[in-house]
Amino acid sequence: MALKPRAEAKIAQLLKKGVDIPNPLTLDIGDDVPIDRISARGVTLYPGCRIYGEKTVISAGCRIGYEGPATVENCRLGAGVELKGGFFSRSVFLEKASMGLGAHVREGSILEEEAGGAHCVGLKQTILFPFVTLGSLINFCDCLMAGGTSRRNHSEVGSSYIHFNFTPDADKATPSLIGDVPRGVMLNQPPIFLGGQGGLVGPLRLGYGNVVAAGCVLRHDHPEGNRLIREADAAAGERDFVPGAYPRFGRIVENNLLYLANLAALEAWYRDVRKPFLEAQEFGALLYAGVMEQLAAARTERLERLEAMAEKAASAVTSGRPAKAARARREFHARFEAVEAALREPAPSDETERSREAFLEAFQRAAGRDRSNYIAAIQGLPAEVSSIGVRWLGRLVDDLCAGAAAAVPSLGLFNDPA
Repeated sequence: MALKPRAEAKIAQLLKKGVDIPNPLTLDIGDDVPIDRISARGVTLYPGCRIYGEKTVISAGCRIGYEGPATVENCRLGAGVELKGGFFSRSVFLEKASMGLGAHVREGSILEEEAGGAHCVGLKQTILFPFVTLGSLINFCDCLMAGGTSRRNHSEVGSSYIHFNFTPDADKATPSLIGDVPRGVMLNQPPIFLGGQGGLVGPLRLGYGNVVAAGCVLRHDHPEGNRLIREADAAAGERDFVPGAYPRFGRIVENNLLYLANLAALEAWYRDVRKPFLEAQEFGALLYAGVMEQLAAARTERLERLEAMAEKAASAVTSGRPAKAARARREFHARFEAVEAALREPAPSDETERSREAFLEAFQRAAGRDRSNYIAAIQGLPAEVSSIGVRWLGRLVDDLCAGAAAAVPSLGLFNDPA
């Protein structure tokens, strides 16, 4: 009996157009995969690859499955991406991003240029800016990480690291900002180092240039930069567990709103700055659409998680909590639609719009018409132009946070904690 792969006709077409398939009998391609979105230039699909999904894009120079079997489902891959083995679904990988064997990358994840991880790394709803590097045996869901200027000067997460994103109250209103969008997109910030065998308890904020000692778990924000941080271990002992207590409730809400506002700033950056750079690439329009789709999905995910937490916090109000704090939690739940509207339908201030226009004009003068190399263009900007861009995106973040805070005045957000 002659053995034939299920997708024999598609495999034959890929081979004819020049895709390297060392063992065609071991390749599976779904019926919905458009093979015209798989480049003919330098793509290698190693034995054990499974390619599925109508949105899948594989650009020139991609190598999939070199270290072990790989499943790619509805992912969009820029040029030179290497997915060495594992499971990859509904994510975007920009030029030269890479993941090692045993990776598990799921929806809402965006790995920008030359970002990547070693073996056995789990990501979901994770955004890594250019050059960010993850070691091995890492679970890093529900966070955004930036910092660094090159492959030699990059933000790093040590091996055996966890972003703790699931609470004892069974919610995930826990996104962490490791760096931020307004400064991070300029690719000129000092790297952030998270030492191995440690973790972050989300939602948490961490500033640029910080070094977190190996073996410790962070539970507090450190938005200031250039610090060596080692938090004390949690005090031993036991006490009553109160479901829905949410200590420092105001801080939890603030960090969620800041994360959502940073997502909006990243959307604006892609829409106004990055789009023509992506569109200059093979399949660039599809890559851009994929990024915007994932950012929209990330916003929806964060709002849904925050609303679920708000409902639990409101219904768990106990007699032991001060009346003012109880009212604030109930108001946050009752007014959540207004909070969501402020984040989904932003009304940037005139000052923010002027900053945007000033940056785009200065960017055009400094970068010229060449849109072939995004990294070089951004890193070639004069410091004063980068500063205008930071001011624009920073004001956008501030506008969004202020609008959301105004919907729930009793929480005193971004003022005094409730």
